[in-house]
Amino acid sequence: MKEELILKNRLKEVRKEQGFSQQKLADEIGVSRNTISSIETGQFNPTAKLALILCIALNKKFEELFYF
Repeated sequence: MKEELILKNRLKEVRKEQGFSQQKLADEIGVSRNTISSIETGQFNPTAKLALILCIALNKKFEELFYF
């Protein structure tokens, strides 16, 4: 049986390190605060495009924000 790969993230930690509130980050990238919250809690996996936009906004590489 294959082990299930679950995408996890460090979004909350990085966002706080950089002084962003959920709302400020959401406004910066054009999504709702609820979307940021859902990504942080693992309830929603961002599309590749949204993940890259988050990386750009937070000046991080993909592997610095997301991992299995």
